[in-house]
Amino acid sequence: MSIFSRAIDRRIAEYQQDLAAIHYREVDNMYREMRGWRHDFKGHLQTLKALAASGDIDAVKKYLDQLEHDFERVDTVLKTGNRTVDAILNSKISVAKAKNISVNAEASVPVELGFSDIDLCIILGNLFDNAIEASEKLPENERIIRIYVAVKGSQLYISFTNITAVKKQTITDGRLSSTKGRGHGFGLSRVDAIVKRLGGYLSRASEDGAFSTEILLPIPR
Repeated sequence: MSIFSRAIDRRIAEYQQDLAAIHYREVDNMYREMRGWRHDFKGHLQTLKALAASGDIDAVKKYLDQLEHDFERVDTVLKTGNRTVDAILNSKISVAKAKNISVNAEASVPVELGFSDIDLCIILGNLFDNAIEASEKLPENERIIRIYVAVKGSQLYISFTNITAVKKQTITDGRLSSTKGRGHGFGLSRVDAIVKRLGGYLSRASEDGAFSTEILLPIPR
């Protein structure tokens, strides 16, 4: 292996570690907020009972409005059945919403998949990050990401499609010829490497105004 190849591998490994740390921090923050809200739930009920007992209905309504707003902020959008998938997808959906990107997601995943949560986190996180990056280049009313994750037979099927501002791009050996940027390129490399290591299948397709990625990962028995 050449010095150049070793340097690239080292930079890819560093990027993988940085990305995993970011994704897990997002996941941890979301679950920390949810645990905090649930921890305070009994206190909220006691407050509401006290306000109701005093006959102050306006105060009850105001308190409920505040709780509703707070709950919407931490409630999960997707409940797939798998905690890791829930966490990473919901954290990224929150990021997309903050950037005024519409997300149409459908996901159903077993509790146990038989392969590393880190691998799954890196795959989903990279695909979502790339879709968000591409969507940000569009007018807000055109930003949309479609996600579908489900078990097909003995394999986990993952599909990401996003609208893009560019025309059809050339794909060679599964890679975009115009891929630019350290994070973007290394992110795709990590996804490719993980899918290959897990014995899966990956396909990318580019059309005018749309880009999609499909992945099949065999689920170990």
